[in-house]
Amino acid sequence: MNRTRVAVLGAGIVGAACARELSLAGFDVVVVDRGRPAGGTTSHGEGNILVSDKGPGAELELAKLSAALWPRVVAEIAGEDVRAASAIEYDPKGGIVVATTGDGARALTAFTAAQTGVRAEPLSREELADAEPALTREVTAAFHYPQDAQVQPAGAALALLGSALRHGARPRFDTEVVGATVGNGRITGIRVPGEVIEADVVVNAAGPWAGQVSARLGAPIAVRPRRGEVLVTAPMPGVVRHKVYDADYVGAVGADSGELRTSAVVESTWGGTVLIGSSRRRVEFDDTIRPDVLSAIAVKALRLFPALADVAVMRAYGGFRPYVDDHLPVLGEDPRLGNLWHATGHEGAGIGLSVGTARLLRELLTGTDPAMPVEEFAVDRPAVLAEAAA
Repeated sequence: MNRTRVAVLGAGIVGAACARELSLAGFDVVVVDRGRPAGGTTSHGEGNILVSDKGPGAELELAKLSAALWPRVVAEIAGEDVRAASAIEYDPKGGIVVATTGDGARALTAFTAAQTGVRAEPLSREELADAEPALTREVTAAFHYPQDAQVQPAGAALALLGSALRHGARPRFDTEVVGATVGNGRITGIRVPGEVIEADVVVNAAGPWAGQVSARLGAPIAVRPRRGEVLVTAPMPGVVRHKVYDADYVGAVGADSGELRTSAVVESTWGGTVLIGSSRRRVEFDDTIRPDVLSAIAVKALRLFPALADVAVMRAYGGFRPYVDDHLPVLGEDPRLGNLWHATGHEGAGIGLSVGTARLLRELLTGTDPAMPVEEFAVDRPAVLAEAAA
């Protein structure tokens, strides 16, 4: 049996998914987090599993792999614990992307045509009205993406982590990583207050804090926080039936500027509340919720769903996404420090991409041919190493 000792740093959804895959493969896994499971970025997301927002390339291939894996993972967890699987709230409801201008329609149509292996079904005005009766009629193009889905982020992370623990993983929560032990150019363990946790492999899955953690380990990577906010309405079941967003969401996600970018993203939850987003801005780890940002989000959402005008907003929340300048995840062994692996940099797509990332990590660590090429996720990219020590 493979009893390689692995320390997974981070108990968010990416770390939990990695811990589960490696535990299933027989690794001796310990999950280390400075706080509690799903207590950071994961609990401040919307739970999206999307192929609709990704253009051709490695991230789209990872999204397709993950979208195919999610229902299988949910079924496997249901075989272990039905209640844990139910808490995932996996909902393959599909997504609808719309344009509201002539230029937007042309850009959206070209974008969908360039995607490969993705179902993007054009909707007529009548089909769109039937699918989303409350949506504005001022739409110039619309595409249905049946592969898009949604989960409850914290519930999904805890279910993945619970599965890892059932297969032998051990938790070390409220435990800060302060450094590493190194021998012959390879990491041999992590230093935490008062002790060293020895490990043959260390996986940095610390999300937006991965840059800080990597620096403490002696191999800094340029993963930085990018903040996003979400509004949550009072329950209004049936008003919004799919994940619906304006095509300019893709541009906001891919923007390089640190300035505020907003777009209309609207979807419901199992409980009937409606999540309204989204924003993107780089503010380091400033967690201030700004009314002007929430207002900008609300204005764009109302243009898509005028029926939201009179609904009560129960709360707003924001979180930090792990941002890399080239907008690609980081997955692989660090070329500067052997046995240190990184699994981070997914920005706002980490919920959806978590299970695919974990599967690829398992395959790489076990010497199995990966399900897809991973070279574009390598750690030695300029965007990952440039100014990483700053």
